[in-house]
Amino acid sequence: MTTVTTRTIAYTADGLTMTGHLALPAGAGRRPGVLVGPEGVGLSDVERRRADALAELGYVALAFDLHGGRYLGDPEEMLARCMPLLADPDRMRAIGHAALDVLRAEPRTDPDRIAAVGYGTGGAVALELGRDGVDLRAIATVNALTTGRPGEAARIRCPVWAGVGSEDPIMPQAQRDAFTAEMRAAGVDWRLVVYGGALHAFHHPTVDHTVRPGVGYHPRHARRAWRDVVDLLTECLPLTE
Repeated sequence: MTTVTTRTIAYTADGLTMTGHLALPAGAGRRPGVLVGPEGVGLSDVERRRADALAELGYVALAFDLHGGRYLGDPEEMLARCMPLLADPDRMRAIGHAALDVLRAEPRTDPDRIAAVGYGTGGAVALELGRDGVDLRAIATVNALTTGRPGEAARIRCPVWAGVGSEDPIMPQAQRDAFTAEMRAAGVDWRLVVYGGALHAFHHPTVDHTVRPGVGYHPRHARRAWRDVVDLLTECLPLTE
């Protein structure tokens, strides 16, 4: 097992002081970078551990913040914060760009070799970076089948992988169809994996607070989705190039 170094990074976005989690792989040379975006509840140990796991593989990983260091365990408070955010692509892009600037400024990061992995709202942020024309090597999202402003998906410059639970009421068939239609119309290199029997946020271990209806952990598919994300990074963001 390689040695991973972590530290907390404070930066400004969306009028808030954000608190990100940076994980560095062993060694001293530059490595590819990965942004890790959290679910709508905000940055938690789940995303921190995923950043650490990516650093174990050899990537520089930054798990970014959405809510100024807060974790919104109350579903109503989370929706009050996230719904206006999800309706405002420019705000999402600003949050993503601020995190991207932090990752690129890290001396260990190869600024020309970066991917974005996001879950829920964090996945929507990753997609908006792509629609903004950011030079990413790959975008991976889980339960974040958001659509953008007309025509802007044509600016996505990398493969897009998306995962969703078949029983996810928050990302129903109509939402999947709209997302795939947008990707197809834009000529994006895209993949959509539907995990049978899984609900929304199926990748996220069970929490000890109230969640929205239709949310539930599916351990087997969570492992599969993580392997799919790592496979995408191996393909599009190899550690040696």
